[in-house]
Amino acid sequence: MMTSIAQANQELGNASPLEIIEFALSQSNKPLTSTNFGPYEAVILHMVTQVKPDMQIIWADSGYNTRDTYLVAKQLIERLNLNIEVYTPKITAARWDHAFGGIPDIDDERHDAFTHAFKLEPFTRAMAEQQPDAWFTAVRSEQTEFRQNLEVFGEGPNGALKVAPLLHWKEADMQAYLEKHDLPNVKKYFDPTKARDNRECGLHTKL
Repeated sequence: MMTSIAQANQELGNASPLEIIEFALSQSNKPLTSTNFGPYEAVILHMVTQVKPDMQIIWADSGYNTRDTYLVAKQLIERLNLNIEVYTPKITAARWDHAFGGIPDIDDERHDAFTHAFKLEPFTRAMAEQQPDAWFTAVRSEQTEFRQNLEVFGEGPNGALKVAPLLHWKEADMQAYLEKHDLPNVKKYFDPTKARDNRECGLHTKL
């Protein structure tokens, strides 16, 4: 592993996504990329698999995804031949809806428990089982106020190196990449734990 995350940020903080991916992989023995198959996720999945075709991919699928999300996921899994493992909550969406009255509002006292059950627990379980030493994520600084303060390299769960190759890309960059490589993109996406597009779901703030 690299001697210093700070040094890596200093030397590669403004490098291209491909350079960042190649460097991180040179420091890693067991890399992993997480995805939610949401908007523009095809970019990170295409990039990492161009460098490492057998990259381990994990998807914490809440069960509340739109039909569009599942269709695009199927297309990407087949086209990129993704080495993917899907992790699902220990409680189904249908059971939660019937037993607890559906998705709670963010001001509802049940929201933290809901977020833990449908997002954080499956993801934490995935990371614990996979034990990666590098975690690639598609977070971008323009997405939320919190992400504006992130760096390309950071510390992830279980001491893994957290890598955000696309941190400084804008939406226009993402769209151009999709068009260049003719990649599908989700038009109708829903994250039940966020409620608003500019709100964090917890993966980057609580883990």
